[in-house]
Amino acid sequence: MEPSTRSQRLLFMTVTLMFWIAMYTYVPTLSPYLSSRGLSLDLIGVVLGSYGFVQLLIRFPLGMLSDRYGKRKPFILLGMLAASVSCLLFIIPGSWLWPLAGRAMAGLCASTWVAFTVMYANYFAAEDATKAMGNISVMTVSGQMIGMLLSGWMSEGFGADAPFVLGAVIGGIGLLLALVIHEPAKPLHERSGISFSKIQSVIRTKLLLQVALLSLLAHCVLFITMFGFTPLKAEDMGGSGLELTLLVFAFMAPHALASMFTARWFAPRFGNWTTIGAGFILSAVCTVSICYVHSIWILMLTQVINGFAQGLHIPLLLGLAIRDVDPPGRATAMGLYQAVYAAGMFAGPFLAGWLNESWGLNSGFALGGMFGLIAAALCLVYYRSDRKLIKSIND
Repeated sequence: MEPSTRSQRLLFMTVTLMFWIAMYTYVPTLSPYLSSRGLSLDLIGVVLGSYGFVQLLIRFPLGMLSDRYGKRKPFILLGMLAASVSCLLFIIPGSWLWPLAGRAMAGLCASTWVAFTVMYANYFAAEDATKAMGNISVMTVSGQMIGMLLSGWMSEGFGADAPFVLGAVIGGIGLLLALVIHEPAKPLHERSGISFSKIQSVIRTKLLLQVALLSLLAHCVLFITMFGFTPLKAEDMGGSGLELTLLVFAFMAPHALASMFTARWFAPRFGNWTTIGAGFILSAVCTVSICYVHSIWILMLTQVINGFAQGLHIPLLLGLAIRDVDPPGRATAMGLYQAVYAAGMFAGPFLAGWLNESWGLNSGFALGGMFGLIAAALCLVYYRSDRKLIKSIND
């Protein structure tokens, strides 16, 4: 691969930040916004879940196409365009189908994240994949945090449609900047593309399948809570736009901090499965505790811990997804990984929305806690399996 210049790395980071800012400027206010448009809780769950459903369908094919043709930039451009269009669809008045179309388009946008992650990983040696994914996780969380912090301020000061307008503008600027991103003239593998036999080998990678399942459960929890119904819980408590902004910061700042140190400090000292399992246990406890919270400030405290917990496992899972995969097959591996966890983005809010409509808002958080505990149990199973394998090799 051609060596990347400092300016190209900075440009890539800027586009990455704008990608996530555009998609997350409205996330904290989305469920209250949909509620204000007259949507029931189960219908809100359908709209929220459509984001993951679209990704479930197209992320894996996009990854295979990217590997097949050895190109990443066209998918990055598609993602920035979809980010702007999705925001605009939300503010069309009338039928609930417009917000559904907007969230589905956001799912298309997020599906192109496969190309972002693989293009960034190509700046690093194969053995540094986990480190690379830790770096891009920080960029991801930073962009999400900036977008979500802007959300409450924009809606409070300029009206409910303002976050969507801002997201469309930022997405458009990001699209223009993405046109300048340099993709090496010769792709990484300098061949016509990955073969279908290699694709079959990639999708049978044991570690990839293990972390994909864990990430599915992690995103069930995430899209039930902060990216789903936690803002609605805060609104029910009488939270203002400013308090929604503080709630976002309470979650995202520890998330970003943990993402910076997970691969560099926690995992080397405690091991991958122990670190990931600890994150799931903390997340499960915090999610269930939301059921018993009656103060907006205590709710923020739960999100401080929950954000840190999410930062313990999500970056590690992302890096492990491509650790055992050769560079020519990484987009395929990442596409499969992201398609599987997209099922969690869909199933989590969809099931929680159905439960919430029938049994009240807290039932969805109880479901999220159960998903977290199941994931922690799987980490224990994987840890014991690895120990047994190492022992048999040493014997």
